[in-house]
Amino acid sequence: MSRIGKLPVVVPEGVEVKIDGTTVNVKGKVGELTRSFQDCIEIKQEGAEIICSPKDEEPQTNAYWGLTRTLIHNMVEGCEHGFSKNLELVGVGYRAAMKGSDMELSLGYSHPVIIHAPEGITFEVPDPAKIVVKGASKEQVGQVAADIRKWRKPEPYKGKGIRYEGEFVRRKAGKAGKDK
Repeated sequence: MSRIGKLPVVVPEGVEVKIDGTTVNVKGKVGELTRSFQDCIEIKQEGAEIICSPKDEEPQTNAYWGLTRTLIHNMVEGCEHGFSKNLELVGVGYRAAMKGSDMELSLGYSHPVIIHAPEGITFEVPDPAKIVVKGASKEQVGQVAADIRKWRKPEPYKGKGIRYEGEFVRRKAGKAGKDK
């Protein structure tokens, strides 16, 4: 039995949910998300709650049960409030700037890096060393933030690179004879 799967997903005021078999469509003030789920899970709406239940007792079905409930909860949460990831640029000359809906990064390459905002994602640059990725889909926000981070992962010697806000970068000592 899935402890998470048993919990109902509460649909707040202002969020509209449509269930068509195994396809769930959630619409709110931040955006609209649609997702299809496994057919071994029954999804139904009772009033202001969405309830997921397994159709059989297979071990794989129990795994999908909790996953389905969590994904629906994230869809409802994302359409109501949205999700965001904060990134920090650490390094001399590393900076970000908005160019329309796209973002231009200076990361020490011979050319600027242009990041195009996918549909449903917005970028904010509160200051040149900070980036905020926002959107309704938790999965898409995390993936876009990881793709931005891939351009310059934090390196262990000087700590330069793009990192998540609050991420700890373990530092290495460097060469032993450097101080002499």
